[in-house]
Amino acid sequence: QVQLVESGGGLVQAGRSLRLSCTGSRTISNINLLAWYRQAPGKQRELVAVISRSGSTNYADAVKGRFTISRPNGKNTVDLQMNSLKPEDTAVYYCYADNFRLGSDFGSWGQGTQVTVSS
Repeated sequence: QVQLVESGGGLVQAGRSLRLSCTGSRTISNINLLAWYRQAPGKQRELVAVISRSGSTNYADAVKGRFTISRPNGKNTVDLQMNSLKPEDTAVYYCYADNFRLGSDFGSWGQGTQVTVSS
C-alpha cells in the first residue's frame, strides 16, 4: 500500500472554487485507479470521481460539469478541481488508490480533508 496525504480543503463561499491535491509516499503514477470520495455528516461515503492510468474518467452525477479529476504530468499527485461549489458539496474528501477495485478496504486511503461551502 501507499500512504496518501490530501491537501487543499477549507471554507469557501458557494459559487467559488477549490483545488484538492493528493500526494503519495511513493510514486502513484503507475497505480491504475486513483479516485476521490467524500462523506458528508450522517451520510455514507460516496465516489466523487475516478481516473484510470489510461486517463479515462468517471464522475458522480452530482458533480459532472463542475469537478475535474486529473493526474498532472510530472507531479506525483491526483488532483480534484472543484468549481461552482454548492453547500451540498460540504464533506470530508478522501483520496483513494488501488490497481484493481474502487472503495476497497484493501486499497489505500488518505486521512481526509474537510471542505465546507457556505451559502
